[in-house]
Amino acid sequence: MNNVVERFRAQAETRPDAPAIVEGRGRGRRVTSFADLDRRSAAGAGQLTVAGVGPGDRVLVLVPVSSALYAVLAAVFRAGAVAVIIDPGAGRRRLAEAVARVRPAAFVGTPKAHLLRALVPGVRRIPTRFVVGGWAPAAERWEGGPPGTAADVGPDAPALLTFTSGTTGRPKAAVRTHGLLAAQHAALAAALDLRPGDVDLATLPVVVLATLASGVTTVLADAELRRPGAVDAGRVLAQMRDEGVTRCVASPAFFERLLEHAEADTLARLRRADTGGAPVFPDLLARLGALVGEAVGVYGSTEAEPIAHAAAPSEADRRRVGAGEGLPVGVPVGVVDLRVMPDAWGEPVGPFPEAAWEARALGPGAVGEIVVAGDHVVPGYLDGEGDAETKVDVAGRRWHRTGDAGRLDGDGRLWLLGRCAAASRRGGGVVYPLQVEAALRERLGVRAAFLEVDGRRVVAVEGSPPDGLAAAVPWAGIDAVVAVDALPVDRRHNAKVDLEALRACLAGTIPRGGA
Repeated sequence: MNNVVERFRAQAETRPDAPAIVEGRGRGRRVTSFADLDRRSAAGAGQLTVAGVGPGDRVLVLVPVSSALYAVLAAVFRAGAVAVIIDPGAGRRRLAEAVARVRPAAFVGTPKAHLLRALVPGVRRIPTRFVVGGWAPAAERWEGGPPGTAADVGPDAPALLTFTSGTTGRPKAAVRTHGLLAAQHAALAAALDLRPGDVDLATLPVVVLATLASGVTTVLADAELRRPGAVDAGRVLAQMRDEGVTRCVASPAFFERLLEHAEADTLARLRRADTGGAPVFPDLLARLGALVGEAVGVYGSTEAEPIAHAAAPSEADRRRVGAGEGLPVGVPVGVVDLRVMPDAWGEPVGPFPEAAWEARALGPGAVGEIVVAGDHVVPGYLDGEGDAETKVDVAGRRWHRTGDAGRLDGDGRLWLLGRCAAASRRGGGVVYPLQVEAALRERLGVRAAFLEVDGRRVVAVEGSPPDGLAAAVPWAGIDAVVAVDALPVDRRHNAKVDLEALRACLAGTIPRGGA
């Protein structure tokens, strides 16, 4: 039996009465045990089966992060169907494009989500509809049916489709199979040191699948997680105290917000804090590490979680960061194969025989594109869209091109330099954005973004730029320094600078002359 739902069922058998999910506060606080979650998922699978939804059928799931969401996902997995997750923040047009490509057989959503049937024809045409937590016209209430048994599926059977945001092009759908989800759980459990009995404050939905499968009590953060950099820190810290939270995985922006609060010492109760999804700068890890038992920066991507992880850098490493060597992100995790290849981002490469691939790999110190392979690495996208530019076939094995530039040092540690596509190339030299941004933060304590605008190398700084900023990174060849009220950031983690949006704002405004 390869159905990934068996990992959740195992926890229900081992610790049936232990809290699996805690949500809400005060009178609205609700606790779902592992046994409750198993019963709800079995009933949901039975309801899907009665409705004719079975192995291979795609089910659009539009339910906010809650115990209901994970009960629905587990039900879909149990039925052998494929859960389809689309970021609601991507907009109506992106939703319509995704639904048209996937052609779901069923739709499970809240009453609010069902309003999309009036706005998106593709959603309206989904034949089988269920409504969670209320009522919607022409939709069956998600109340459960005869308990369904776990479908006997192979490890290569699709279980989950998740769409990228698609902000700069047609969104891609990452295909996760039952086998890949099981491998991803094992990789995250080891890298994040997930222990049964821990209490985790959940901020990243995909990690919740791993915490539940590991017997960790998951406390759903009482916060608007679509903007982690603007959460009510006092409210979150109070929830952490009340629930006895022992660990947390969150974006750098989330932890920055908590550390700014007067009651940040609440974090001292944490056994461990893991942060990733965006560049993790040394000063943040140092500040976290001064409070929590263990602070870890995690490097990964949607297609490969995790890739590497590291504790706070040493003083020697921080001097190297200040000198422009990039960010140290640690030794690659044991289950990933990682190579640094010549930077050819934007061009399809391969296929390669094994010997030619290894001969192409760069040695310690050389900068190139980071590529990875492993059982937990997504091998392809729906219908192969996006595979040509992001995947490489090596003797029948798929490697994923991260699009990130980096290098391995003599100790086998990975250093991150930024996106390959954002590199500035001129006069035979190459400067990557994270080299400049990390150096300026380390040396001057500023939050900055490095990019080319109208052919000029520009540093944009939040607030007033300090004197001598360009001189602090002479090797970067800065042409102009500009002040902005706030750097535009990604919607998901609020921590990665949206360089395209920033470039559009600055186009035509950069003065000529030296920085």
